[in-house]
Amino acid sequence: MSAMDTDNDEISVVLPSTTTSGLSIALHPLPILNISEHFIRLKLQKQKPLPFTLGALLGTQNGREVEIVNTFELALEGDEEAIDHSFLVNRRDQYKQVFPSLEFIGWYTVAPIPTSRHIGLHSQFTGYCSTPLLLILQPTANLVGSADGTRQNLPFKAYEQTIEIKDRTSRSVFVEASYNVETGEAERIAVDWTAKGGGSGTSLESHLQTQRAAVKMLHDRILVLIQYVTSVIAVEAPTDHGILRSISALLASLPASENKTFREEFNTESEDVQLTALLASLTKSTNILNDLVDKHTLLTASREDRYGGGGAARRTRLQMGGARLGDWH
Repeated sequence: MSAMDTDNDEISVVLPSTTTSGLSIALHPLPILNISEHFIRLKLQKQKPLPFTLGALLGTQNGREVEIVNTFELALEGDEEAIDHSFLVNRRDQYKQVFPSLEFIGWYTVAPIPTSRHIGLHSQFTGYCSTPLLLILQPTANLVGSADGTRQNLPFKAYEQTIEIKDRTSRSVFVEASYNVETGEAERIAVDWTAKGGGSGTSLESHLQTQRAAVKMLHDRILVLIQYVTSVIAVEAPTDHGILRSISALLASLPASENKTFREEFNTESEDVQLTALLASLTKSTNILNDLVDKHTLLTASREDRYGGGGAARRTRLQMGGARLGDWH
């Protein structure tokens, strides 16, 4: 049984379909592909029909208009009931450096329906977003769609958290929000390329297939030689000195990669590369320090012009310092 499976007697945490969210959600193809790939990979790795899948949603939000653009996977701590917040923050900041306009807007998982466990996990994301979304992949859902595209026919459902007050008590529940799949020109090209098998028939694929066939042929012939030598050693095949001499000559013609001369040359080249990188780093640091000294000199000279006096000695010291810094070049 999956970690998300629940008893049938559990109280539903989703409001009836008559209640609407009011959110306008645009779902891009990349999150759909990422979530599907994440689920299939975990399913094959853990050999479970419905493994626990968890990730974050990235996008933009303007009022009640939400756009889901990208995703990344999340990690759990301990008994898989607490989010690894340090991992989440690091990954969010990394994506922020590459995509400054994208913000954390929610999370995704894989389950038939939202449960009380989702409510508990959902509360842990409120520190990163005031109203996080929940996007659920339902792999066992019966898809119902229409040809004109007016009805959703993807196994995804989006939910927004709200508060239900009933019998003078309140509880956190989910309300389903409708979404539309929105694609740009680049996304349509990428999805079409993926649907066609990654651009079959291209020159790159032809080149890779040729290389694979050559490597496979070489591997098969090496296995034949190994089997023959093994059989000769085990006295299971007649000894042919001509074939053995050919094999010995072939091995002797191969470049020796573990002798002393090769190791010395390799270490020398490796040290040269590391030294070049170190010198480049030192040069960059020296340039930064020179810029700092120039700015300090300019600032000090401006202050001396305003107040006067004592400038000659300070200029002499700065010039001496500049001369010492020049020795690094």
